[in-house]
Amino acid sequence: MNDVHRSWQRVAFAMFAVGWGANQFTPMLLAYREELGMSTQTRAFLFGVYAAGLVPALLVGGAASDRWGRRALVLPAVVLSPLASVLLMVEERLTLGLCVARLVAGLCSGVVFSAASAWVAELTERSGDQAPGTAARRAAIALSAGFGVGPLVTGLVAQWAPEPLVTPYLPHVVLGVVALVLVLRVPETLPDRGAAEPRALLRLPAVTRGRRFLTVVAPSAPWVFGSAAISIAFLPGGLGGDPPGQLAFAGVLAGITLGTGVLVQGWARRLDDRRPLLAGEVGLVAAALGCATGVGALVADERLLLLVAGPVLGAGYGMVLVSGLRETERLSAPDERGATVAVFYALTYLGFAAPYALGAFGGGAAALAGAGVVAVGCLVVVSLGRRAAPRS
Repeated sequence: MNDVHRSWQRVAFAMFAVGWGANQFTPMLLAYREELGMSTQTRAFLFGVYAAGLVPALLVGGAASDRWGRRALVLPAVVLSPLASVLLMVEERLTLGLCVARLVAGLCSGVVFSAASAWVAELTERSGDQAPGTAARRAAIALSAGFGVGPLVTGLVAQWAPEPLVTPYLPHVVLGVVALVLVLRVPETLPDRGAAEPRALLRLPAVTRGRRFLTVVAPSAPWVFGSAAISIAFLPGGLGGDPPGQLAFAGVLAGITLGTGVLVQGWARRLDDRRPLLAGEVGLVAAALGCATGVGALVADERLLLLVAGPVLGAGYGMVLVSGLRETERLSAPDERGATVAVFYALTYLGFAAPYALGAFGGGAAALAGAGVVAVGCLVVVSLGRRAAPRS
C-alpha cells in the first residue's frame, strides 16, 4: 500500500515540475523587454505559441495514453520539459530558438496535464482513497502549485541574479531531472488492451458532446486560466510607468494569484461535496469580482491594488479548476478518462487568450469590465444548465 501511495505522489511531483516549466516564462516577458528591447508583439507571440503546442498535445495525448498506457506518454514528456528550459537558456537571444522552446514546452505540458491526471486518478483508486474528488484535487493541487511557485521563483531570480536570461531557468532543469528519476519507478495502471480495436487519437469522447458537459463544464472551463491570465499577463501591463522591481513584482503577483488557487482547493472540494458544481459557480463569482477589482486598479493606476485583485482571480481559478475536474471525472468512462480530461484542459487553456481578447477590445478598464460581465453570463448559463441537464 505504501508503494501505491508513493506512486501517485511521484506522478503528482512530475506534474508539479512540468507545471513549473509551463508558467516560469511569464515574468521573463519583462526580462526580454528590458534586456533585448523585445517588442510587445514578439513577447505576445512567444507567450501564445505555448498554447499552439499544448492544445493539440492535450487532445492527442489523453487519447493516446488511453490506448498505449500512461507511462508511454508521460515519461517522454517529463524528459522534454527540462530540455525545453535548456533550450531557452541556450537560445537566450534568438527569437526563433525561444519560439521552438516554448512550443516544445507546450507539447510536453499538454501530454502530462491530460495523461498524468488520469494516471493519478487510477493510482488513487488503487491506493484505496475512494473519497469523491480525491484524485481530481490531487492533480489540481500538483499543477497549481507548479504554476504558482515556478513564476514566483523565476521572477525573483531574474530580478537579482546574474545572467537574467539564463539563470532563472536553472531551478526547473534540476527539478525536471528529479521528477524523471522519481516517475521512472511508477507502474502502469491500464490493463493490456490486447487486440482491442484502436480508437482514433484525435477524437471527442461521447460525453463531451453531451448536454451535461456542454452546459455546465464547457462554459466555465476557460475561466480557469482566463482568471489567472488576466491577473498575471494583463493587469501588470495595464498600469503606466516603469516602476523599479517589476520583474520581482510580476513573479510575486503570479505566485500570489496561483498560490491562492492552490489554497482554495480544499474549500472547493467541500463546496462540491455539498452540491456538485457549487465551487465552479463560486469561482465564476470570484472571477467577476476580481475583474471589478482590476478595473479599480487600472483606473487608479495603483500597483498595490493588483495584490488585491490577484488573490480574488486566483480563487476563481482554483474553484473552477477543481469543480470542472471533478465533474469531468464523474462523467467520464474509465477507458476514456484520459481523452475526456484532455478536452477539459483544452477548454481551460482557451482562457490564455483572455489578455489578447481584452487588448483587441482596446484594453484598459472598459475591456476588463466587459470580461466581468462575461463571467456573470457564464455563471447564469452554468446555473441553468445544472438544473436542466441530466447527470448521464
